[in-house]
Order: sequence, then C-alpha cells, then structure tokens
Amino acid sequence: MAGHSKFKNIMHRKGRADSARSKLFSKLAREITVAAKSGLPDPNMNARLRLAVNNAKGESLPKDVIERAIKKAAGGDAESYEEIRYEGFGPGGVGVIVEALTDNRNRAAANVRSTFAKNGGNLGESGSVSFMWDRVGQIGYAASAGSEDKVMEAAIEAGADDVESDEDGHTIYTAFDQLSEVSHALEATLGPAKSTNIVWKPKVLTPVTGDAVATLMKLIETLEDDDDVQNVYSNADISTEDLEKLAG
Repeated sequence: MAGHSKFKNIMHRKGRADSARSKLFSKLAREITVAAKSGLPDPNMNARLRLAVNNAKGESLPKDVIERAIKKAAGGDAESYEEIRYEGFGPGGVGVIVEALTDNRNRAAANVRSTFAKNGGNLGESGSVSFMWDRVGQIGYAASAGSEDKVMEAAIEAGADDVESDEDGHTIYTAFDQLSEVSHALEATLGPAKSTNIVWKPKVLTPVTGDAVATLMKLIETLEDDDDVQNVYSNADISTEDLEKLAG
C-alpha cells in the first residue's frame, strides 16, 4: 500500500449554495431511482441501490425523498434514463470524464460538447481518455473517523489498496471487485462510511498552472451544474497555491 498518495481528484467547490444543494439532491434521487429500476427495489437485495441510498444518506438527503425515489421506480412510472460516458480534454490537455444519466441523449451530448468548447476544451471519442484511468472503489470517511495512522491500519487490515488523508477526511481506494468486502471490513473498525462509490482514478496526473486553472475549474463546475450530469472527473494536478489564488 502506498501510504499517502499525491493523487488529488480535483472537484474544487467553494461551498454549495442552496440551489447547488438542490441540484445535488436531485442527482442523488435520480441515481436511487435508476438503481432501483435496474434490479430489485430493496437495498438489501440490490448492491447498486444500497450504494446509492448510503451515499444519499451521507449527503443528508431526507428519508422521505429516498423512499419516494425507490417507490417511483417500483411503480413503473419513472422516466427511462440512459447512462452515458463522455470523454474529452480540458485546458492544458487535462483529461476529463463525464458520467451522465439522461432521458434525452441528444440534449445531453449537445450541452456537454458546448460546455467543453466554451471553456477551452474539446470532446473526444469514447476511449480517448478512459484508457489512462482505473475503475476503482472509493470509500470516504470524515476526519473524525480517526487519525491518519488509525485509518491506514484499518485499510491495510481490510485489504484496501491506497489511502489519502488530509484535514477534510480520509479517502480509501480498493479494487473494483473488492469494494463491498473492504467497505464491510472497514465499517467494523471505523463505523459507517460517509460515502462508498465506484469512481475513475487517473493513472497519471497532468499539471495545470496559471490562467488554465480558472478555465478548467469553470469547465468542471459548469459540467457539474448540468442536470443530466452525475459525476465529473479530471486528472488535473493543481498546486495548493493556485487553488488558493482561485478561491481568494
């Protein structure tokens, strides 16, 4: 295991306003509905739904909203959402992966393409970026879960591959097919995780400096703000100094 990884999945946020919080809740509810529709509407019998519900709870999505999202799928009146992955390049050649859940493929593609074009990037072909990434399990814990050493020890015992710890919390990475096993082992030691996801983790980072940082962050934030977009990943390596300049 590689101790404290230098990797940072840049998803810089300046604090969620009420409108952004509302969008987040909508996306969490949509993922629950799609997960419930893809299998049994019971989290105990549907691994994807279990992940979606746990993550929604971690973001304080109200219980009644979670229940309505599941019932919507079970009732058969849910919209038919299509899962689509877009790949492209942002300012400075940074790789960007966009995961969407949409009921209108043409609208989603047009919006994503336009956002890339307006923010110094370009949309690529399928596979143009993802070959430089690994599909892995990601388990998040708050800083209060324990010290860096305690979490590292627990992760090693659970069979995880890597750990990152900072003032915001702990992020534990594991093999894609071992996420459930590792998360259960961690829960016995550290308690329930704040989030458990299957994510894209870049194999190599691309340094970004200067004016390109602001343009890249605008690209990512605009993509995240799109109602059809669920997740955005980049392999940008941005210095703390540049991030502080942007925030300040």
